[in-house]
Amino acid sequence: MHRRLFLLSALALGACASVPPSPSVATRPVTLDQAFVGRKRGAGLFRVWLTGDERRFTARLDGRLSRNGTRLTVVEDFIYDDGQEDRLTWVFDRAGPGRWTGRRDDTVGTAEVVEENGEVRLRYTADFRSPSGVTRLGFEDVIYLRDDGVIVNDAIVSRAGFPVGVVRFEIRE
Repeated sequence: MHRRLFLLSALALGACASVPPSPSVATRPVTLDQAFVGRKRGAGLFRVWLTGDERRFTARLDGRLSRNGTRLTVVEDFIYDDGQEDRLTWVFDRAGPGRWTGRRDDTVGTAEVVEENGEVRLRYTADFRSPSGVTRLGFEDVIYLRDDGVIVNDAIVSRAGFPVGVVRFEIRE
């Protein structure tokens, strides 16, 4: 009986998407630097599928592109609904047409970024800090620009290779 329950649980988890789909709403093309250069504000939500737990946050972003356009630095100041505050800094380097690599204070290894079909795909692993400790999580993001001018970052979050939740972060100028 336990083996059957384990197999059903594994199949259910395996059926969960591990990569967010392209947006189903009207969008305009966007690149990584277009999405993050300048000062912006956003609000987001992290939701764990199994428990339904949610953690809300707001963030201020300050993105700067190097003079030659090959390095993008984005400082992110997060404030979580439980009072935790975090400052994380992304440094992205252009790796070719439509491609970037990046690192943030909490990433494990290098983030891979691909710009194609008018959207940005970002894949990375990070040691995520929360009041209960540090958890290693994988992130698969899609970043797109809605017709109303809002930049949306949707992510599927995984732990030990299994999808466990989602993040939705909406950024405004």
